[in-house]
Amino acid sequence: MHSTSWNLCGVFSLLSILAVGGGTAILPEMHKLTVDEHAWLTDDQFRDIYSLGQIAPGPNMLMVVVIGYHVDGYLGAAIAFFSFFLPACLLTFVTARVWDYFRASPWRLSVQRGLAPMVIGLMTGGVISIARTAIINPTTVVLAALVFCALYFGKKINPALLILAGGILGLFCLR
Repeated sequence: MHSTSWNLCGVFSLLSILAVGGGTAILPEMHKLTVDEHAWLTDDQFRDIYSLGQIAPGPNMLMVVVIGYHVDGYLGAAIAFFSFFLPACLLTFVTARVWDYFRASPWRLSVQRGLAPMVIGLMTGGVISIARTAIINPTTVVLAALVFCALYFGKKINPALLILAGGILGLFCLR
């Protein structure tokens, strides 16, 4: 393996361990590492890959495979996939065993309650990170506000439909 492969392995292994609360929680750090530090992607490419991950079936964090492929072809895609998902799987397996062992402990509930605000904060950071790359002018501010209102006030609207509608509106409004 060459240095790029090792860098991919290191970046996505670190992100895997940091992914407490889901993929959205690590988006700011993923953006920093892939765009700012390693310059593997531009802001636009990162936003587009994230958007693709949101509308494609399956876990949205499969976007790491696309990033790995962009950086180092099929080898990079495989390295990014295994580096991102394997450490999290092993950590989850071990944590689940320990968690079950302490099921009767009063500390377990305290830890669980303490993690909830942390996860919400990390997810909010991810939303802000994506918003910084996507909300770039008054038109995109209006589109973001419309989507927010539809999700917040709407009754069971499928987010994939909002992504599709936003893409179509963006195509016509942002030419």
